[in-house]
Amino acid sequence: MYKIILLIDISEEYGQNLTKGIVKYSKEHGPWVFCKMPLFYRETHGVEGIVRFAKEWGADGIIAHLDNDLDIKKIHQAGISLIVEDFKERFEGISNVTGGYFETGAMGAEYFIKKGFKHFGFYGFKNIVWSRERFEGFQNYLSEHNLEAHHFDQDHQTAQALWFYKPSLLSQWLQSLPKPIAIMACDDERAQHITESCKQAQIPVPEQIAVLGVDNDQMTCNLSDPPLSSINLDTEKGGYEAAKLMHRLITKKNYAPHNIVVKPTHIITRQSTDITSASDQLIAKALKFIHQNIGDKINVSDVLKQVPLSRRSFEKRFYDITGIAVYKYIYNLKIQKFAERLLETDKTVSEISMESSFALSNNISRQFKQVKGCTPSEYRKQHINKNGQKNS
Repeated sequence: MYKIILLIDISEEYGQNLTKGIVKYSKEHGPWVFCKMPLFYRETHGVEGIVRFAKEWGADGIIAHLDNDLDIKKIHQAGISLIVEDFKERFEGISNVTGGYFETGAMGAEYFIKKGFKHFGFYGFKNIVWSRERFEGFQNYLSEHNLEAHHFDQDHQTAQALWFYKPSLLSQWLQSLPKPIAIMACDDERAQHITESCKQAQIPVPEQIAVLGVDNDQMTCNLSDPPLSSINLDTEKGGYEAAKLMHRLITKKNYAPHNIVVKPTHIITRQSTDITSASDQLIAKALKFIHQNIGDKINVSDVLKQVPLSRRSFEKRFYDITGIAVYKYIYNLKIQKFAERLLETDKTVSEISMESSFALSNNISRQFKQVKGCTPSEYRKQHINKNGQKNS
């Protein structure tokens, strides 16, 4: 029976889901015993105190949220297996629980481009790896489409002073931006800073600023007014894989460290992005109609009824705004909604197909593969834990 210290921030859903994955693995391969160490122990006792406690308790491993400036070599010297979260930067020579940060940023940029936006922003920290790389992924995807992002940086020490119900550097930045604009924040907490600052500056969300977070932290997303759209992460699977790696580190003392990468899965749309770009009012109206009615069997003719344009003129203006033909936009969005249902329910592919706008299609697997590169069943399996349960 292995003894594992968990020094993880469980005040947010990321840490909670990471812990769930760790516990699931331990139930399958244990039993393991856990010590849930509070974060203040790290602050008050340092690495020396953690090592001292670990030795007294007889800990086999530690999965921890540690600062890069701490002398964590002392944990290895004590013969205790260690996995760390890359809180500020990735650790060298140690297994990290890290993330597909570039992919996450690119997913946010793609989401906003498909909504027809032409102005983009990113709010985060340049001195923290998970924020910096999410911005780079966001900007790189925009650059591929000849677009640029406005960037607001703030160092970590002054982050809490940004938005507290008074004019701030953040609110001044938001007021200075071209509108309408789509802003991705490095996480949900920062995204809520934006919605609060917009409220103080009387900037309507999402009409003038659409806001997207990361982590899909239910509490934070729903505390925001309006509720936040957010990129969901495969965190529970990451926890499961971290526990699996810990098992190997304990049983094979010379096992080479490697990183566990938490991947983004899909975007949960709430009110903070429930709008399309208004740079062309008629195309914005058409896009809004498409998104609101995508669950029905709509086609180009249905959309055309919403705008006073000829088909040729409409299709040209739509392509100029979105970079994609209207029929293909509808088709891709249907596939995306189908993919979300695969992850959000336990229903079979056939059941989801019968409920959706693909009800009359006999080729949903082929159609899905054309867009996603795999069949619906394969797509779902990519987001299933080893124990057969869906990832959060």
